Amino acid sequence: MSGVSIDTFTVRVPLTLKRHGGRKLVIVPDGIPERPSVNPDDTLLKALARAYRWKRLLESGQVRSQNELAEVEKINPSYLSRIYRLTLLSPDIVEAFLDGRQSRTLQLADLMDNLPVEWERQREMFGIACHGDETE
Repeated sequence: MSGVSIDTFTVRVPLTLKRHGGRKLVIVPDGIPERPSVNPDDTLLKALARAYRWKRLLESGQVRSQNELAEVEKINPSYLSRIYRLTLLSPDIVEAFLDGRQSRTLQLADLMDNLPVEWERQREMFGIACHGDETE
């Protein structure tokens, strides 16, 4: 076909790529709400399960201390203590994580360091609104 003109144009989209669990994620620009992940994070769920299992072992008296538990589990006491802190998460945040409603960029390491014990501060930190009239 002679005389046909094809116009081209370029679209530039500002984005950032970040690795998460061996996968690459597209991070949206500031000001655009981030979609929550559609799948629960297996690493996070495993850590929550371990933390609550350890809590049951301690509360039932099957082990006397976190140090004894670390010996039984054959893990570093510091690591056990950091994972155990997950039992301090507010119930609605745990529910959100179980439902896969956490930020796509949230990683277990983010929960292991500087986790506030106040539930309202946790909700602010993770951008999760409270469901119901739960109190601390």
